[in-house]
Amino acid sequence: MNQVKAETRKVVWPSRKETIATTIMVGIMTLLLGLFFFGIDQMFASIVKFLLSLLG
Repeated sequence: MNQVKAETRKVVWPSRKETIATTIMVGIMTLLLGLFFFGIDQMFASIVKFLLSLLG
């Protein structure tokens, strides 16, 4: 238990400014990846619709 307490004292917590900056970056990256995967999904949906239209 003493070792756990000693290791916990070594933890360096981020400042409020760092936490806010990181949160904003995660939000931006999530939005960009969401848009990217939405575009890829729409492209594949169009390809599948086109291929299905060839069948009949």
